[in-house]
Amino acid sequence: MVEVLSVTVDCTVTSRFAHTVMTSKALNKANVSQEIYFEVDLPKTAFITNFSMEIEGRQYVGEVKEKEKAKKQYEKAVSSGQTAGLVKVSGRKMEKFSVSVNIAAQSNVTFTLTYEELLQRKLGHYEILTRVKPKTLVQEFKIVANIYEPQGLSYVDAHATFLSNELLPLVEKTIKDKKAHISFSPTMDQQRKCQGCDGTLIDGDFIITYDVKREKDLGDIQIVNGYFVHFFAPPNLQRVPKNVVFVIDHSGSMSGRKMAQTREALQAILKDLDEEDHFALIKFDSSVTPWKESLVKATKNNVTEAMVFVKNIDSRGATDINSAMIRAINMLRAERMDNKLPEKSIDMIILLTDGMPNSGVSDIPSIQQNVRSAIGGNMSLYCLGFGNDVDYSFLDVMSRQNKGLARRIFEGSDAALQLQGFYEEVANPLLLEVDLRYPDNAVDFLTTNHFGQLFNGSEIVVAGRLMDNNLDNFLVEVLGQGFEQDFKVHGEASVVDWNVIYPDEEYIFGDFTERLWAYLTIQQLLEKSKSSGPDEKANLTAKALDISLQYSFVTPLTSMVVTKPETENGLDSPLIADKLTEEQRQAAEKSGRYQPATPAIYKHSYFTPPVSLVDSDPHFVIELPDRNDALCFNINEEPGTILNLVRDPESGILVNGELIGDKKIPPSGIINTYFWRFGIIHTTLEVWLEVSTKAILVFQDGQQVKLLWSDTATFKGTKMDLLLTKDRSLTVTLKDSVKFVILLHKVWEKHPYHRDFLGFYTLDSHLLSSSVHGLLGQFYHGIEYEVKNVRPGEDPDKPDATMFVKGHELNVTRGWQRDFRWDIKKGDNVPCWFIHSNGTGLIDGDATDYIVSGLFKIV
Repeated sequence: MVEVLSVTVDCTVTSRFAHTVMTSKALNKANVSQEIYFEVDLPKTAFITNFSMEIEGRQYVGEVKEKEKAKKQYEKAVSSGQTAGLVKVSGRKMEKFSVSVNIAAQSNVTFTLTYEELLQRKLGHYEILTRVKPKTLVQEFKIVANIYEPQGLSYVDAHATFLSNELLPLVEKTIKDKKAHISFSPTMDQQRKCQGCDGTLIDGDFIITYDVKREKDLGDIQIVNGYFVHFFAPPNLQRVPKNVVFVIDHSGSMSGRKMAQTREALQAILKDLDEEDHFALIKFDSSVTPWKESLVKATKNNVTEAMVFVKNIDSRGATDINSAMIRAINMLRAERMDNKLPEKSIDMIILLTDGMPNSGVSDIPSIQQNVRSAIGGNMSLYCLGFGNDVDYSFLDVMSRQNKGLARRIFEGSDAALQLQGFYEEVANPLLLEVDLRYPDNAVDFLTTNHFGQLFNGSEIVVAGRLMDNNLDNFLVEVLGQGFEQDFKVHGEASVVDWNVIYPDEEYIFGDFTERLWAYLTIQQLLEKSKSSGPDEKANLTAKALDISLQYSFVTPLTSMVVTKPETENGLDSPLIADKLTEEQRQAAEKSGRYQPATPAIYKHSYFTPPVSLVDSDPHFVIELPDRNDALCFNINEEPGTILNLVRDPESGILVNGELIGDKKIPPSGIINTYFWRFGIIHTTLEVWLEVSTKAILVFQDGQQVKLLWSDTATFKGTKMDLLLTKDRSLTVTLKDSVKFVILLHKVWEKHPYHRDFLGFYTLDSHLLSSSVHGLLGQFYHGIEYEVKNVRPGEDPDKPDATMFVKGHELNVTRGWQRDFRWDIKKGDNVPCWFIHSNGTGLIDGDATDYIVSGLFKIV
């Protein structure tokens, strides 16, 4: 038996540079030695800087080494049958660090992991994301964050995915002008899921967001211990109009949900275009089809017309990226040459693709060279890679060669929101060709100080080393191109006396400017090396390696070697902690080596809620977008059985469904069952709905309304909104709460066996309380599981694996079910792990526990 004595997360942020220490102490209470595990998640943007274990007073400290030197030790560990890698993918934003060590009876161990990162400003705020999953009650649990911002704090907010009404008051915030203190420390009783049980509520993301005051056009410059950092995001700038060409892949691989989500996102993006912007649309497969031959102004009429074009984009054919890109570049160049675009405006191309070029020019270096030559440094290219089959490295390099960046769009129910979220980041340029200048004789080892653009809600950061401490002539100048006039500001920097700003603090991460400079320098050297020739790449990589080793950062060029204590069988082989590249993350996700990730439950910029559905015979599917995975199971009960799908006693929401069978026994001898009728109640709002394959009955305020599937209708009320699409779907949105979508599957009336049936889909499920339950409801706030030992199954296309979930060890099978929201006839395949025997081990209790006596009954 292992008792977790303490879990502490201590984060210190000093001028955007975050230093986080995660500590866990555990006791082996058994009378024999046993393995004790330490498993934590850290942001993928962070660098591990230290790891140590203290066992019986002895310290075991990780050592950062060059990756190639550590590789031999890694290979030795692998060859001896050990799992040597300590870092794995954990959702979209995180990496999982895990290690185990054998501890003697009645002994304890203290694990300590330290990591650092420079917080990036996006959409007007910084985010500190801490994932905590202790899996058990902890004697002493504490999250502490101290934020020091000499610029002054404009706001600070803290929330968490697991915060109930009872836990919310435990988040303590003390905010002063230049400092914020946030803490969260629940007792063991406050951690409990229920009275007398050992389950913990602490499972998910603790998120702090904040921003700083911005009063100076010059920005904020801080000089500490011989290094400086310059934060530049001036207030009150007028946006610069943009000229954007959207280049949309509609090849065959984009079919189904991807294409539907792309259409949905594009329509939302087009609505958000400013009337001063110019835009164009180009779709491509093996051929290239522009909406119009030139860019047009984003007037209301043009946007409306473009939305019709987008609505009719379908998927077909191969993928000719080269021709599509050249067409977009030539369109922008021609408009510039003919002076049809505003002189002070930014030209950009946004490419969305999900696959490899396989038509026209398909050689990747040739495409990159063609695009780079055609752009000639005169426009920015942003590449969005949709799904796991795209060559992300190809898009990443091509974007960086052309003053832009690449972003992965993960397949999932929120892909449209991901596309819109990216567009929001680049929608409002404020300055072009920004130069931050410092005296040549005062600064060396300067990070990048020229930027093609500054977008609203972002921030430019430059750091460097001072050649001496004579700061009398340390003048700073910033130049850029604004909308109506050029931007020019200058001023003088001086040393920041932190003892004066924070007189009560004995110690504040004193070398933060130097470590911030090192972090930023490594990031930029590695980015630059991706698009460099062999000689320059070797030089840049060598510099990045030297700095990584000097400051003990675990980067893509280094590894941390962790030596475990000697066991009865001799000295264990060392374990290796690496830094994953985006390509390695993609490969891990593609091969199914997933780690559980608990999503957050606030705005879409933080959170991707699960999509839970039941459709067809009846197949239950829990889609987990943050993890790019899904779980599925069937419930086999007799026709006429009524099952509880959702029950939330706090909000008063109840959903039950009744099964119906085939008309008669088919030749196979197996009768299929489906849902044909749902009952939905919101007792607080006094709303009842009965939705069947025949009609829709709405009971509200003592009145009954009957709708037919042959209708198309929209109903907006104070308690509920209904959207009925003829012979297809009903969307039910309950006020300030969850959204349900019910699909109608119509079967040929004279079919000898099958009948019409319904599918039930839940959206915005995070708006329900933590006590929600039911066959679907129990998964609304995510689920923790781990899949190991993937092995061949009975069907060569469907491997088996071992799943650890809710304290059970299950044999599961990789298969797929269908999500019909985007294509009512064919559906989209959703790869999932299938749990056998009516979901036994995955669902709480037994399937029969969910049988109720009536459509609106709870028992």
